[in-house]
Amino acid sequence: MKIGIANDHAATQLKNTIMEYLQGEGYEVVNFGTNSLESFDYPVAAETLANAVASGEVEFGIAICGTGVGISIACNKVKGIRACVCSDTTSAKLTRLHNNANIICFGARIVGEELAKDLVDTFLETSFTHDERHQRRIDMITDIENRQYKA
Repeated sequence: MKIGIANDHAATQLKNTIMEYLQGEGYEVVNFGTNSLESFDYPVAAETLANAVASGEVEFGIAICGTGVGISIACNKVKGIRACVCSDTTSAKLTRLHNNANIICFGARIVGEELAKDLVDTFLETSFTHDERHQRRIDMITDIENRQYKA
């Protein structure tokens, strides 16, 4: 499975840890973030990652900034993206089960390395339920996107 990862300067070290971990687990990881600790604007990395997920270049995305919030907001501006901020494994599981999220976001200043690994594992190992009520809600979100993105 091919996974995209994006980060800002606050999350460079955690991004590197997660990349190394995922590669050790056999995933192919594409780095869309910065490798520097110098100030870097998270919307740039978020848009690049979200476009890669939306186009199918990568199957899922991981987005990390200081809190996870800013980068998730930026990811969600791309049509077809359902990015979620998670700081617990229950949220990581339910966002896949119920929302069919395609990008997980978390904060390098909020979660530690081991929790971040658990969040990623839970997210990647959980499948969407395809229950009618959940699909109906995702379809409603898609309808909102389609109305917003009319030319």
